[in-house]
Amino acid sequence: MIYVLFNTLAGNKNLEQETDALRTFLDGEIVKKDLQSMDYKTFLAPLTKDDTIVLCGGDGTLNHFANESDGVDVACEVLYYPSGSGNDFAHDINLEPHTKPVSIKQYMQNLPVVEVKGKTYRFINNVGFGIDGYCCEIGDQCKAKSDKPVNYTAIAIKGALYDYKPTNATIEVDGETYSYKKVWIAPTMKGKYYGGGMIAAPEQDRTAPDGKLSLVILHNAGRLRLLTVFPSIFKGEHVKHNCVEIRKGKQITVKFDAPTALQIDGETILDVLEFTATSAK
Repeated sequence: MIYVLFNTLAGNKNLEQETDALRTFLDGEIVKKDLQSMDYKTFLAPLTKDDTIVLCGGDGTLNHFANESDGVDVACEVLYYPSGSGNDFAHDINLEPHTKPVSIKQYMQNLPVVEVKGKTYRFINNVGFGIDGYCCEIGDQCKAKSDKPVNYTAIAIKGALYDYKPTNATIEVDGETYSYKKVWIAPTMKGKYYGGGMIAAPEQDRTAPDGKLSLVILHNAGRLRLLTVFPSIFKGEHVKHNCVEIRKGKQITVKFDAPTALQIDGETILDVLEFTATSAK
């Protein structure tokens, strides 16, 4: 049996219809299931190596499956069909949207975790603290009011110009402590991409044997300086600027001096003061 898992609330909210295109690539009986309403343990327990799961969606879909299936032995193959609005994971493994699904089971194992507000979550791509979390917060508000696609670039520009206030941060990377002022972004990266195609950590390798994560800090910059540097993130050239640092480690703690929205693979948590991200053991 082929089980296609989708999220009716993701992307432009027509992912259920998009799964029909999968029939071009899949040979067998297809059962569609909404991953938001599933009991994962009950669903996964009877599956065998002869079954197949196809995750249809974006980074949020992958994150949801990774966390809900944590601790469960998934016996069958897990394929991915990227059809979300961001698709940073797909960028990272060179998978084009709406193309033949590929196996991602290897990538779903030994994932890093982040502890925030007393809870622990696995993450696929990154944990973002700063203006990217702010963009997800405002984006969620826009989605609640309208079905129109959210323009995150416009939100980011408006935040950089007027609304978002940078914070001071204390950061600990593998036991070494650093302090930064006027921090605009501080994502901890498992992959290279975040924010719908920005190459935040150009040298990050999600398959590296050491499992280290990359912390990207854009700091000590005024609004005009930020607007000069920010567009270069789309090409990974922001690392050339002296207001950007990248620190790699297996355990990274970031503390802000004011509550800020945090995003985990695009999923928002509000009013966060600190988080600790740890690579897989």
